[in-house]
Amino acid sequence: MPDRIEALVAQILNARELVLNKGEADGVLIGMRFAIVNRNGAKITDPETGEDLGSAEIEKTVVKIVRIAERFAVGRTFRTTRHPAGSLYSPITQLMRPPRTEVETLRTDERESKEELSEEDSYVKIGDPAIQIIGDEFLSDE
Repeated sequence: MPDRIEALVAQILNARELVLNKGEADGVLIGMRFAIVNRNGAKITDPETGEDLGSAEIEKTVVKIVRIAERFAVGRTFRTTRHPAGSLYSPITQLMRPPRTEVETLRTDERESKEELSEEDSYVKIGDPAIQIIGDEFLSDE
């Protein structure tokens, strides 16, 4: 398996875009996908021996590289969630409200995605690890 590129989140640009601290000089290409993961992961302990087996990476989000410079790359969220028509509360509104698709964002709330996003409003933080995805790791069944 080829070595995967590892980077860190350097900046949050807006609700869908972030900057990684690796770029073209490091082998990053447009279209590459990176998983942004929890800094600590999940500590795994062998239940029989109590031995520390290491840690498993816990994904926060996945971004696709959309712009690159020599020393940094811009990644954008792309995964979508499809919501069925209507409402959970009333059969009448189910007929009135069409199905909708939402694109994943970095926001902890649901404001407009093009405005600037402060780190406090994002669940992704500056310094979070970013790991190049090779194969199906971290990708949902599409």
